[in-house]
Amino acid sequence: MQSSCFYLIMQNNVHTKKINSVNIVWFKRDLRISDHGPLLSAAEKGFVVPLYIVEPKLWQQPDSSRRHWCFIYDSILELQKKFLNLGVPLIIRVGEAIDVFQNLNEELGPFNLCSHEETGNDWTYQRDLNIGQWCKKNQIKWTEFQTNGIVRRLKNRDQWSTLREAWVESAVFPEPQNLQGIQKCKSDELPDKNNVLFKHQDIIKIQAGGRSWALKILESFLRERGKKYSRSISKPELSVNYCSRLSPHITFGTISIREIEKATRIKMQSLLKNTDIDSAFFCRNLASFLSRIAWHCHFIQKLEQQPNIEFKCMHRAFDGMREPEFRSDFFEAWKNGLTGYPLVDACMRSLKENGWINFRMRAMLVSFASYNLWLDWRQTAPYLAQLFTDYEPGIHYSQFQMQSGVTGINTVRIYNPVKQSYDQDPMGTFIRKYVPELKDVSNTFIHEPWKMFEPLKNYPKPIVDYATSMRYARNEISKRWKQDDFKAESKLINQKLGSRSKNRSVRKNKSQRNETQKSEDQFSFEF
Repeated sequence: MQSSCFYLIMQNNVHTKKINSVNIVWFKRDLRISDHGPLLSAAEKGFVVPLYIVEPKLWQQPDSSRRHWCFIYDSILELQKKFLNLGVPLIIRVGEAIDVFQNLNEELGPFNLCSHEETGNDWTYQRDLNIGQWCKKNQIKWTEFQTNGIVRRLKNRDQWSTLREAWVESAVFPEPQNLQGIQKCKSDELPDKNNVLFKHQDIIKIQAGGRSWALKILESFLRERGKKYSRSISKPELSVNYCSRLSPHITFGTISIREIEKATRIKMQSLLKNTDIDSAFFCRNLASFLSRIAWHCHFIQKLEQQPNIEFKCMHRAFDGMREPEFRSDFFEAWKNGLTGYPLVDACMRSLKENGWINFRMRAMLVSFASYNLWLDWRQTAPYLAQLFTDYEPGIHYSQFQMQSGVTGINTVRIYNPVKQSYDQDPMGTFIRKYVPELKDVSNTFIHEPWKMFEPLKNYPKPIVDYATSMRYARNEISKRWKQDDFKAESKLINQKLGSRSKNRSVRKNKSQRNETQKSEDQFSFEF
């Protein structure tokens, strides 16, 4: 039973004030006080109760992991210090959200609830629907604020880019300076990183959470690292240093996309004042980065408009295509980096160790699982979600469907694991680092060790023939594309979820525009 919260005082004021209006700010995937509309709004209305709820059932979901909690834990510790400096505590409650709000309603009486809109997995979507019904029943006003340019209740994508751009151009919310706090409101202890609430998971490395790290990473990217962004984003060995590495901070909201965009544009403006080639090149790299930030929002908007893409193929023609042929032995080999394809295995092992890998290698892992191993994306997606520190449901499921060829509106792209190996890790440096069984293999055979005269004893042969498996996958997908009603449904999907061309040159003919769109669709999120 939670203790009561009856003693309310004004910050910097010694006298007790009677309870009249309490505003609970529910923190979810927005672990900061800067550019935080709900917090600023609550501060202007009266008493503020910052609240973070650790929801046990959320952590039982198949896409959650202790890796996520480790990042959140770091971020909450820093957020707690921020609120203590403002004179109010961040209240932690462990329990299901509806029970927590019911208890707070009994302790405090009626309150206003403020939060950001959340575009999360289906579990959080259903939870928010239930909280909305509870608020209505108990006459609680729940005000939700727009998050990172995502727009609710859009019927199609025609105006989305314009609306997002207007949000980016709008002013950043300042940090509140004066908070009227509630004293003696009990807070549960924050569960530690090894708490039994979270799944057991062997973690070797994890990116540190917290806003201070987000700001340091952004500063180093805009000062120096961003210079090599475009040329490094596809290379598994280089991208770890030259990609922004802001993705988990965006996912859990230690920094907002609006803050990132504004800081990047200021840097670009300063570079444009110079006439040297290096500044121009740096500016082009940052422009490329901003385009991918926009695509980040584009994919989340898909889930916002169609929540069931976590479970159902965007195009119904692909439902049932892979499910009957699922092979658990293939799944286990893929999960453990034992497929016999060096770059595939190196990427999976690197991901398990570090919790991050670049976009192209993520796409290759999904492509190999979906086409070469013919595994259903609904089985493989939750597993990778647990490994990604920056797991963002909107991007995750949109990309999984796109890279698995089940959207009906994107060009089917099957990554050749051998070609990618030669192209992205030509000297085998990354492979040897994460697949030590191959450390003594020469450059001649590092990408195709099965061609050696003497087979390796401690590394498996290829689990499938990639050329044969690719032909099978193309043939099966082609059957669906040739169905009579396929194009009609694809048109409807594109109207609701597809990207919209913007600022195209009138000199481009139709085929050129199509090729441009294909390119953007396929290489959009190398973050």
